[in-house]
Amino acid sequence: MIKKISEKDKQDWQDFINSSDKLENKDFKILKPTKRYVEKSIDLHGYTLKEANQKMTSYIEECYINGVNKINVITGKGLRSKNLNDPYQSNNLSILKHSVPNFIRSSDHLMSKIISIDFEAVENPSVGNFDIFLKKKK
Repeated sequence: MIKKISEKDKQDWQDFINSSDKLENKDFKILKPTKRYVEKSIDLHGYTLKEANQKMTSYIEECYINGVNKINVITGKGLRSKNLNDPYQSNNLSILKHSVPNFIRSSDHLMSKIISIDFEAVENPSVGNFDIFLKKKK
């Protein structure tokens, strides 16, 4: 099917081409800019519980000051943790995987810098890491 272009349409097109008006970019409104994270990771393998908590305290403060949005904390799954002597953990739980996020959550000082901690990842037995999302520095 061939459709003939009317003289009016041709004139409108010519006027548009000769015009200096700019067209609004409609795609800009549809495609929202993606939020970019400044992300860092820390691996706590080999740390004692006390060392891990101290390291996380200083690391969260450092990341907060430097504008980091997301921290990926690698604790491991705890499958080889020797936690039988730890009264705060059951035989089935890892030491760092559960204790570090609970330590952070219990600190008002640290939580004042944190939006959220991914406790779903902490509770997932097949995951050996979790994320912390930090607030913007005031």
